[in-house]
Amino acid sequence: MHRRTQQTDTLSPRVLAVSSGGGHLAELRRLSPAWDGAELTYVVTEPGYTDDVRKDPGTPDGKPPRVLFLPDANKAQKLRLARLALAALWMILRERPDVVISTGAAPGYFAIRFGKMLGARTIWVDSIANAEEMSVSATLARPFCDLWLTQWPHLARDNGPAYAGTVL
Repeated sequence: MHRRTQQTDTLSPRVLAVSSGGGHLAELRRLSPAWDGAELTYVVTEPGYTDDVRKDPGTPDGKPPRVLFLPDANKAQKLRLARLALAALWMILRERPDVVISTGAAPGYFAIRFGKMLGARTIWVDSIANAEEMSVSATLARPFCDLWLTQWPHLARDNGPAYAGTVL
């Protein structure tokens, strides 16, 4: 499911980088060198993040990354979670990414879950703020992750999550 770029005529994977705002988004943006050369789309929860994420490298032909939006919700907001789930499913169906990566929270969980159902490779990097245990979203996302990472070495386990360093 790679897309040919116009300038280089090479294959480039479509990457959806999904997160809630604040620290989740800051950590996700620090990972941007990992998807250099990919067709990048950020999925964020607030339009106010658009200008910041468009500064990151976006596509092999030099265009800034696309930005899409999902509503944010948490486990105490059942109706908003349902709305978020439907919006995430529709986004994944429409975008058909090759890779979905997230640093959390609920928007990332749903994007990972639905992305995996449609054959995308999926990566969860749990926030560095979760120093004592994996987040609820990370734990729920685990069965749908091809790569499940923690930023704390003492949380790494043989059966996951793995530790490969920190983002911040």
